[in-house]
This record gives sequence, structure tokens and C-alpha cells, in this order.
Amino acid sequence: MVMAPRDELVFDVFARNCTSRPVMDTVAGRWGILTLAALLEGTHRFNELRRRVDGVSEKMLSQTLHALERDGLVTRSVLSAIPPRVEYSLTAAGKRIADKLTELIDLVEAEMPGISQAQAAYDAER
Repeated sequence: MVMAPRDELVFDVFARNCTSRPVMDTVAGRWGILTLAALLEGTHRFNELRRRVDGVSEKMLSQTLHALERDGLVTRSVLSAIPPRVEYSLTAAGKRIADKLTELIDLVEAEMPGISQAQAAYDAER
């Protein structure tokens, strides 16, 4: 019996209905990038993450963590303790993505002197 080759799913983020777009929204959003980068440093509890990702609200961090967990990039572990202790860490896929995002963060930070000059020049012209 000869089996027909299976059609492989093809994801194209430039296609309007591609299911990768919502994932890109989560990962590439301000809080997604910062949360993944913070978790690359190691496992964190919720309030530790909130302190590390300065400026994120409790609600936004919660929504971001839920979305990242749904996408398989973050794991949520409930440890038996009183009170219960919840920790967040990266999955293997989350680590691969966070590695690339920290490269982007480093690049942006390194380019900031030139970016600041460009912004000042642009603003002066307006």
C-alpha cells in the first residue's frame, strides 16, 4: 500500500490569515519581548517578573504569561507549599526565541546613541 505524502503545514506570517500572526503579536509586543528576555535569565515567580519587567501592570503581565504559556513558550509550575508557589520558566522553544530576542535587545541598545541623535535631528526639523 502506497501512502500519499501528507501536506505539510506552511506558515507565512505575511499572509493575512496565518495562525503565526497572533503568536508574533504576543512574542514581538513590548511585554512579550521583555518577559521572554527576563525568563531567559532563569525561573521567576510572578512578582519577581513584575519587578524585573519594570512598568508592566499586573494585568498585562498575567495576560502575557497566559498567552506565552498557551503558545508553548512558557511553563507554569505550581509547587506545593503554603501558600502555593507558582514559578514560570521557558520551554525549549521559548528559550530559542528568547535567545534571538535578546540579540535584538542588545542590538537596539548598542545603536541607541545614533538613534538618539537621529531622533533629535528629526525633532529639530519639525
